[in-house]
Formats: sequence, structure tokens, C-alpha cells
Amino acid sequence: MPVTAFPRERFSSEVTLTPSLVSAYAEGAGDTNPVHHDARFAAATRYGRPIASGTHTTALLLGLTASHYSKSAAMVGLEFWVRFRRPIYADETIRLEWLVVKVTPNAKLGGDVVELRGRIQNQQGKTALGAKGRILVTDRL
Repeated sequence: MPVTAFPRERFSSEVTLTPSLVSAYAEGAGDTNPVHHDARFAAATRYGRPIASGTHTTALLLGLTASHYSKSAAMVGLEFWVRFRRPIYADETIRLEWLVVKVTPNAKLGGDVVELRGRIQNQQGKTALGAKGRILVTDRL
């Protein structure tokens, strides 16, 4: 199988969130926390305005791996870990990014196990979410 991932590779994207998008995602995920849906409620919290749910922002970051590698190979997630550091507001543009730390061929799995480090930066360029992950990149699933 040709190598489709390499150490020090970086890939990223930007996503603009809106209050309606954040509310719809949280509702679809079964997250009824009003801090994602109700601007008046959110204004009285420590955040001061609606924030995106952790499931939403994590899904965007994990989705970036699938979008990136599915252009030239098949991939499946093996494990991910996330740490929430700052709120991500429902009305900001965020930057999603991954760095490939290590690529290990795995004959048993029929592909490369790729170790990643990722993050989401808020509009001020501060890390709001940190992540680590392992995926399998292969020519078949």
C-alpha cells in the first residue's frame, strides 16, 4: 500500500459557527443544555453567550481526519482523547488542525496506524480543545 500519511504532516480547516447551527447540532445529539440553545439563559452564565457543545466541536475535529484521508485512502478511527480548555462560542470562526506524530505500518491491520495530535483554536488563536488520536489508514476497510 502506498504511504498516505507521513510524520510532521499538518492539515487543517476553518469552520464558522452560528447560533442556529450550534443549537440544531445540540438538539440532534440529544443535548438539551440551554447554554447551547437559549441566548438569555447563556447570558446569565459564566460564558455570557451561547457556546457550542463538546460533542459538536469534537465531531468537527474528528470529521476532519476522515475528510482528509478519504481523499486518497480508507481510514477508520481507533481511539481519540480530548481535553476541553476554553469555551467555543456559537458565533465564532474556529480553526481545526491535526499534526501527524508517528506512522507505524501494521501488517495485521493491513495499513498504517497513524498517531495524531490536534486542536481547535478560537478566534483569538487560543487553544480551546486539545486532542490526541490513533487512526488506521489503509486501501481497504
